[in-house]
Formats: sequence, C-alpha cells, structure tokens
Amino acid sequence: MTDRLAHLNPAQRDAVTTLSGPLLVLAGAGTGKTRVITHRMVELIRNGTPADRILSVTFTNKAAGEMQERTADLLGKRIKPKPYISTFHSLCVRILRQEITHLGYPTTFVIYDRGDQEAAARTALRDIRVGEKTMRPGDLVSKISQWKSVGVLPAIAAEVAANDLEFLAATAYRRYQMTLRSSGALDFDDLLLLTRQLFLEFPEVLERQQQRFDHVQIDEYQDTNSLQFSLVEALVRPHRNICVVGDDDQSIYGWRGAEVKHILGFQNAFPGAKVVRLEDNYRCTDQILKLANSLVRHNRGRHEKKLVPHKFSHDAVRFAVFPDEQKEAEQVVRDIDYLVKEQNVPVKDFAILFRTNEQPRVFETELRRKKLPYVVVGSTSFFDRREIRDMLAYLKVLVQPADEMSLLRIINTPPRGIGEATVEKLLNRAVRQKAKLWDVIPEAQAAGEVPKAASAGLEALRGLLDRYRRQMEEHPRQMAVLFRNLIDEIDYESEIQRQYKEPDQQMLRSEMVQQMVDAMHQYVERAEAPTLAEFLEESALSGRDDEPDKDDKLTQNGIKLMTLHCAKGLEFPRVYLVGLEEGILPHHRSLLDNEAGVDEERRLAYVGITRARDFLTITRTASRMKHGRRRETIPSRFLFEMRKYASENSEAPPAEATP
Repeated sequence: MTDRLAHLNPAQRDAVTTLSGPLLVLAGAGTGKTRVITHRMVELIRNGTPADRILSVTFTNKAAGEMQERTADLLGKRIKPKPYISTFHSLCVRILRQEITHLGYPTTFVIYDRGDQEAAARTALRDIRVGEKTMRPGDLVSKISQWKSVGVLPAIAAEVAANDLEFLAATAYRRYQMTLRSSGALDFDDLLLLTRQLFLEFPEVLERQQQRFDHVQIDEYQDTNSLQFSLVEALVRPHRNICVVGDDDQSIYGWRGAEVKHILGFQNAFPGAKVVRLEDNYRCTDQILKLANSLVRHNRGRHEKKLVPHKFSHDAVRFAVFPDEQKEAEQVVRDIDYLVKEQNVPVKDFAILFRTNEQPRVFETELRRKKLPYVVVGSTSFFDRREIRDMLAYLKVLVQPADEMSLLRIINTPPRGIGEATVEKLLNRAVRQKAKLWDVIPEAQAAGEVPKAASAGLEALRGLLDRYRRQMEEHPRQMAVLFRNLIDEIDYESEIQRQYKEPDQQMLRSEMVQQMVDAMHQYVERAEAPTLAEFLEESALSGRDDEPDKDDKLTQNGIKLMTLHCAKGLEFPRVYLVGLEEGILPHHRSLLDNEAGVDEERRLAYVGITRARDFLTITRTASRMKHGRRRETIPSRFLFEMRKYASENSEAPPAEATP
C-alpha cells in the first residue's frame, strides 16, 4: 500500500488499484464511491495513462462537476490535459456535433426540452387527425421516449405496437420525428439514439470514437438504460478497460428507462470481470442500517451485500401511526418545532421525504402555521418557467432559423399583431407546399391571407432576428449584452405585466429573465470560444440533468421537503419518511407490475431510509382522504418486512406510537 492511499479502506483500495480489464464496484449508500472513482483516475494517470485518454461518465452535470473538482484537487489544478468527465448526454452531443452530418442533420442542431417536444407532438397528432381525447401530447412524448430508450426507430415502431393506441402513436412518432428533423432539432432521447445509429451504420465513426479513450468509467451504473449500455459496450469493445460503479439496491428509475439488469448482469456482459464490494457505511447509525439491510434483503434480484456501520447510536428508529394525514403533519411539525425552538437544532438538519407530490401540502400548511422556514425541493425547474422558455425560444431561432416550434412560440410574444388565424393560414400553406413557414409568407401576403398589421409584425420580427443573429455571430463576447438589448427591444417587460397582475409576481418573473442574462455572462467569462449554440446546449443539458433549482434550494436555510426520487444522493441528520402505506409506498401503480414494480418501490424506501445520518422517523396514517372520501389505509408491506427480519434478530424497532 502506498502512502497516498493510506486513507482508503481495503475494499476502496482494491478498487482504486485495479487498473485494467472489466471491474464492477458495488458501492452501497454512504460507502465513498466518489472517492473511489476520483482516486482511480489519479492512479491510472500516475501509472502512465495520459489523462485525456480517460473517460468518466456520470448522470448529472453536478456530479460531473464535483468529480472534476476532486480530481483537480488530487492532481493539481494546473495539470493539463485532464480526464474527460461528462454526462452521457454531453458525451453524445460532442460526438454528434462532429459526426451528425452522416445522418443528414445540421451540426447546428438545437435540443428540444419537454415543452418543445409536446408542441411537436401536438402538431404530429393534429396532422394525423387524432384528438387530445384519444391521445394527449404528453402521453405521446412519453411513449416515444420509451421507444427511443430501447432503440426503436420510427420506421419500426408500428411493428412493435402492442395495441391500436400504440399503432396511432407509432404513426404520430413518424410525423413527430419529421418535424424535429425539418426544424434542425433533436430531443434528449435522440442524443443517445442517433449516436447509437452512427455507431451501427458508420463503422468509421465508431472506430474514431473507440480510439479516443483507453479507459472508461461509468458512475451510477444501475441507472443505465439499453441505449446507454450499448454505447458503453461499443466504446470499450477493443480494450475492455471498463470500470462501473453503482448499487443495484438504489436502482429507482425504471419508470424512465433505467434497467437494473445491466448492473446485475455485468459479469455476463463482460466475462472475467472483477467485483469489489464497498460495504463500509460512514453515513448512517447502526440502528438505521439494521433497518435498511432488513428491508432490502427481501429483493430477490440483487447482488448480495450488507452495509456495515461505522457510527453507533442508542437512538432507535421511531415509528408512528396517526389517525389521518392532518394529524400526521401536525405531529411531525410539532416534533420539529420543539427540536428547533427548545433544543436549538438547526432547521437545515431536517428533511421530510414523501413518495407523491400530493403529500407535502398539509405539511406546508403546518410549517407555515408554526412559522418554520421550509423549502420544497424539486418543484418547478428554472427552465420550465414560461418567461425562460420564451427567452430560450428566441435564442433557438437565432441559432437555427428552421426551428419552427420555437418560432411559433415567439411569433406573437410579445404581441406584434400576428393573430392565431394568420398563423394557422401560414401553417396550412406551409404543410400543403412542404415548405418552411418563412418561405410561404410572400405568397400568403400576395393572396391576401395576411392582414397589414400581421404583415408588418412579421417583417419586423424577421428583421429583428436577422440583425441579432448577425451581431451575435460577429461579437460572441458581447452576446449577453446583445441578449439584454433584445429583451429590452421587444419590451418583454410588458409581456410579464400582461401575464402577471401581482407586483410581486412581476418582479419575480423579471428577476428570472435577468438570471438568464447573468447565466449567459457567466458562460461567456469561462468559455474559451463562446457561441450561442454552446450556451443553449449547456442550458438544455443542465435543465434536463440537474433540476437547476434543486441546488439553490438545498443551500437555503429551511426544512427540506422532497420526494424520495429527488432525495437520492443527498443526506440529512434528521429524516422523517412519511406515508408508509399500501398504495403510496409501494405506489399503487407499481402493484400492476407484479414483483419487479414492488422491488423498485422497496429500493425507493431503502433510499429514503439511508438518507438519514443520525435520526429517522417513519410514519403512516390509519385513514386518508382520497377522491373526496375518507378511506382506511393498509400499512405498507415494507413495515412488516422490516419488523419481521429485525425481530428475528432480536433487534425489533419499537412499537408504533399513536399520539
């Protein structure tokens, strides 16, 4: 053992010093996986691997940033080159910017967010004459995403359709993809799907990318979907130097395509793989870990492992049952209020975790009544706000004039005399002639389909966009100043005042727009060669990966309220896990998926339990209001599973308290 690894435990050291071949690191909650990933990169470099020949992939920009910081601290910030650390989506964007012309797309493609996707889906459904009562745009987007995550292209979607509704979705999928392609746009699933298509159809592209890296590391491997697995497998095929780090017990994203089978079957996919288990937990007390271990062992499809505590406490996990959700909220908040006001426990130490977005309402009411500061984490994302989506649409049209979804969003925002009837006539003409919206305007004007006011508005908009597009291309270092000028020139402040009548709301929305200008300033300062396209790319990837408001909210001084999915990766001294009832946790939808669905819900409960460092309280109610009627609840099966195993080992948690 070298001195520089003296602070690692034996399992961590084993993982860090295994530098070739396939390696699976099973890293339980709180076992120091980020430390292992960063130290392993440093060991590779110290053993002769050029830093820029190492690729380390994770799932969020925040995690990638933390990894970069830790690696720089270990190596020294001045050392260049550095390992390439990115998210899956960022890696694919880099590849596509270089190679996407092989597929007939422009390298200046824009990335559609969920709102853009739903607009494109609405157009596709309208084109095939399917009303929203039959299929909502959001449902079509979700179905297309499911297909794309398993590699189903539009041409074969009809073949895999399971029923008439899916056959309609397959038809709409083709129209949807045509809309994106003609707009020079990709959605998030395309970033992975089209990269895979490049690898399959253009061997020279795959070979170029394979030659780029000698070692590949994947963090949070349990969250990979089929496309991500196929991309990773293709990249490492020549050398098999792949290290994946993850925890099958924390695989909780099946609803968005993640497949736990990839981490469970790693040794089959990469024969001869070495497995290292990180089981020393430095986060939770022994009492909390006993409960976590007793619960997750009920999942049959898992790698055998057991978290070992390094913190010991006399405080057992508390269980409580209340008559209803109102009493549950009252007692939890009363408990926190006492600890904050009588025991001087900081409010930032507390988190209330719940399964569904409906649960926090009563807790918020009680927290306000007690005048306790709180923050709901994971609510509306910065990039989902109306005014931010408007600003992004302007910028997208500057980068990609063919992006008609974005053009339609801003064509009369703020109002410039272009009514819905005029837009509808222009769209119909464009569809008939298979032409771009801008290209049919002169003919529509000549045919008298465009009123004078609308015609003037269209010409003014075209001139505005052409002018700012040229200025931003000529003066990229001034793009934030130009962006502010654009906002002022269109008088977007009047649009905010038109949409929001309350002065506080108007001020908040104006501040949001200014935050976007500030973000562009910050981007320009750190970019070596800033471009508007790259700024939009960063914004799109950040909006998708990180729930941008999440980090800001976590730093605010208040009790944190969040869903269990949102809480993954976080930890708090004191956690209240509420609503452990059948239908909530496990969620009623999971019960339709038989064992696999319940297994994922069990893992979700396990994630919630292991967020607690020192104190954990688990609650449920005897009845709950549902669809306007009060109904008796059934205790979650997970409560029985935890108690059964714990009691067998003479470590049963205390009986439920009934205040």
